[in-house]
Amino acid sequence: MVKSSRRSGGARLDAARLLVRLVSLLLLPVVVSFSHSGRASSSASVRWTRPTSQTASVAARATKMPTSRLAPLGMAVEGDFDPEAISRSVEEVKDGSIRARFRALYKFTRPHTIRGTILASIAGTIRALVDTPGAIANANWGANLPRAFIGMAALLMGNAFIVGINQIFDEGIDKLNKPFLPVASGEMSKRFAWAAVLGCGTIGPILVYNFFPTVLFQLYMLGWGLGAIYSVPPIRTKRNAVAAGLTIATVRGFLLNFGVYFAVKDAIGAPFGWSPKVSFIARFMTMFASVIAVTKDLPDIEGDKAYNISTFATRLGVPKIAAGATFLLLLNYVHAILTGLLSTAGTYRMLPMVGGHAVLGAVLAYRYSQLEPESIKSIKRYYKHIWDLFYSEYVLYTLI
Repeated sequence: MVKSSRRSGGARLDAARLLVRLVSLLLLPVVVSFSHSGRASSSASVRWTRPTSQTASVAARATKMPTSRLAPLGMAVEGDFDPEAISRSVEEVKDGSIRARFRALYKFTRPHTIRGTILASIAGTIRALVDTPGAIANANWGANLPRAFIGMAALLMGNAFIVGINQIFDEGIDKLNKPFLPVASGEMSKRFAWAAVLGCGTIGPILVYNFFPTVLFQLYMLGWGLGAIYSVPPIRTKRNAVAAGLTIATVRGFLLNFGVYFAVKDAIGAPFGWSPKVSFIARFMTMFASVIAVTKDLPDIEGDKAYNISTFATRLGVPKIAAGATFLLLLNYVHAILTGLLSTAGTYRMLPMVGGHAVLGAVLAYRYSQLEPESIKSIKRYYKHIWDLFYSEYVLYTLI
């Protein structure tokens, strides 16, 4: 019994170390890019005395500020919006720069959503391995690692397909709300965007069909279909606030977390079972994704109104939506804490389950206290913090 406990504890420690290393590698480019963008913004604010008419007018509409007073905006999740830098990038693409095209393709994939998908995959894999006695020591890594990378590639292609097709059909709205996105800014042509979307939307399903069980292919295609009709007319579920929220919650909250765990269990030959931890993360992340589905519209009110997109944010306004979203997330953290306290002894590790969620709840309350509903920069910062908490939950998931 003691040896089993030690092996279990050692497996958790190894898994935690692995996750920390992977997360560090994953987030290091983000930190570097933000530090560079910060220096670029400072430089731009000194040099930027006469913006180009097109980029300045787009940015002015997006921020409700006169062009003469315009300054670079700190974007919430995707770096700084520097119209001068975007103009240079557009020119580089026109001149045939491969580097500029790859940079546009990277932005096209919406990196903050990619990070969420990668973290969900890593955390779900570690959780499944730790939950299966002997899996880490006895796994056939020579066969399973290539399969894991294929699965990750399929998930990233599905992610790129969904966010990419959204940018194609939302080009006009994005010119108001997100002028830094490559289709809206002109860094990526519609033809290239369609090629990327169709490529990802075709190769992803082929990979899942050929390397994974039928049930996973069916779940993948369910997410693929829901992601497509979110943006594509005539259904275009994003036009309805409830349907849009349910779509995002289903794909990012349930299908992703369940699918990864199921795939790992299948790969190591272990039967799938709804363990308390898997059930918890499915509930918790479905609620969290529902809140993200609502708060993502907070910075986009002007463009959504212009294109008759009905969202909770356009109906109720920033203050009420931010307050409601914060309240729901705090309830989610309370639910996590009570789940840990009221469960049978030994089901969860109390420090991460109770203490970790209490800390994240306190961080959320603090970030909300800093929100200035009239400031677009503050709204975007608040939305970024929600994504940061979303990422952090996957770290706790491997430790609970």
